[in-house]
Amino acid sequence: MNKHFEDTRYYLKRAGETAKRGVDEELEPIRERVEELTGGEEEPEPSRLESVRADLEELQATAEGEAKESISEAREKLKAFSEKRS
Repeated sequence: MNKHFEDTRYYLKRAGETAKRGVDEELEPIRERVEELTGGEEEPEPSRLESVRADLEELQATAEGEAKESISEAREKLKAFSEKRS
């Protein structure tokens, strides 16, 4: 690509970035006022991945609890069985 075109593309990109920052700066007071009037930003809904991850963590906790309970019951049965045989 011709050097002049490379320079032009670079300066156009910089001009666009500078214009975006200027617009953001000018709109900030309006954005703050709208958030104040509407009660602030709303919490975004959890993404599908976050929902699935939360469900899996809940299932894991349930499974761990059931496993511990089953192990405890099995130990009690073994203890009762060994006492019965003695």
